[in-house]
Amino acid sequence: MKVKRVILNNIGPFEHLKIPVAPTEQNPTNITIFVGNNGTGKTSILRALATSLSWFLARLRAEKGSGNPIPEDAIFNAANACAIQIDVYDAHQPSTYLQLNGIGDSFEWILAKARQGRTSEYTSHLNDCTRLANYYRNAITHDDQTSLPLIAFYPVERSVLDIPLKIKTKHTFLQLDGYDNSLVQGIDFRRFFEWFREREDTENESGISEDLMSQLKQLAEINQDVWQQLKQLQASAKDRQLTAVRTAISRFMPQMDNLRVRRKPRLHMAIDKNGKTLNVAQLSQGEKSLMALVGDIARRLAMLNPSLDNPLTGHGIVLIDEVDLHLHPSWQRSLCERLTETFPNCQFILTTHSPLVISDYKYVLVYILTNGELQELPSQYGQDANTVLLDVMDTSIRNQKIDIWLNDLLDAIQASNLSQAQQLLTELIVELPTNQNHLELVKAKLLLRKQELRHANH
Repeated sequence: MKVKRVILNNIGPFEHLKIPVAPTEQNPTNITIFVGNNGTGKTSILRALATSLSWFLARLRAEKGSGNPIPEDAIFNAANACAIQIDVYDAHQPSTYLQLNGIGDSFEWILAKARQGRTSEYTSHLNDCTRLANYYRNAITHDDQTSLPLIAFYPVERSVLDIPLKIKTKHTFLQLDGYDNSLVQGIDFRRFFEWFREREDTENESGISEDLMSQLKQLAEINQDVWQQLKQLQASAKDRQLTAVRTAISRFMPQMDNLRVRRKPRLHMAIDKNGKTLNVAQLSQGEKSLMALVGDIARRLAMLNPSLDNPLTGHGIVLIDEVDLHLHPSWQRSLCERLTETFPNCQFILTTHSPLVISDYKYVLVYILTNGELQELPSQYGQDANTVLLDVMDTSIRNQKIDIWLNDLLDAIQASNLSQAQQLLTELIVELPTNQNHLELVKAKLLLRKQELRHANH
């Protein structure tokens, strides 16, 4: 299941906006990214998609289920009403079944909202949404191993909670529970921890616990043949869903390995970082944020795809606002590539403020938002971050005051106004840190020296 297009009428800052979503004929990628200044509507697009998709999830759970309404404060300026139209296609399911039931693989539905006391020129049409949801409900009714598409939204307010020591409320972890809070809350680390602990308990019952394996390995008298048999038994008992989560995290964070629950000296989650065991609570905010995001996507895919040998190959639509949030620049660079490598059949719709996210991976569809208008950007692959900052994000590559100062200095040198150039250079040297090897300042000194020598020879 993938979004083909979304049309926004009087939503947020947009009066009328049509947005083709990747993959398109011209751009076969699974990643669409929106960039733009704050207030240009990036989040409005993601929230509109999440709102529309919530009706599919609601009708998947119950035939007449209701999703989230469009909030009145999302209506454009003084408009009386608004509407979100979403076009999706679902070619993952057997097309013969879809055609025999007159469904096809393309679906379109409209969600409308009028201001209180106003009439609307828009009307909600949710028949296709219901038909698609009915197909999946019928499919899992006849086969409870049927794969379901992941639908998830991670807002900018997503938080990484400390891991709870006690679980007060017991939750179920059935297939449809993979959708719990997937469009309203983002990352629920409490639910993640409870799910992980339950799966690991089952895993340990059918195999050998990590702690016991460590103890056995330390026994010098153990026979190597017996040790190999023990390792094979341990590998065969690994829980497929937990393996998917651990694999996803290690692909994004190669220095991290072996996520697990520890019960001594107190209940906590542990992970090996560069071979050293740490409490997950000891990780940096960026490490916890990335681990929680990737782990949550993997967990939901594992729950929704019970029959897949590798749940990470499940299909779905994932919306992430400010995907670069809390991430080190080196992680921002590799983010898109690792998303597609780890979750190859998921469609990602992202927003970012980072030039590294859009310039370090070739296969992305990038849109820039300006004054309620949308423009597709040419590929930024291979561009340096400074060029992207200047050309795409309209942001100076350095402090504006220093930038003007340097430009005035270069202009004075070019105009052979040597006394003014020397004065500006002296002022800049005083202004900038003495331990800073400022490349532009070094260039200016060389240019000024050449001009001084040229004038001295004349």
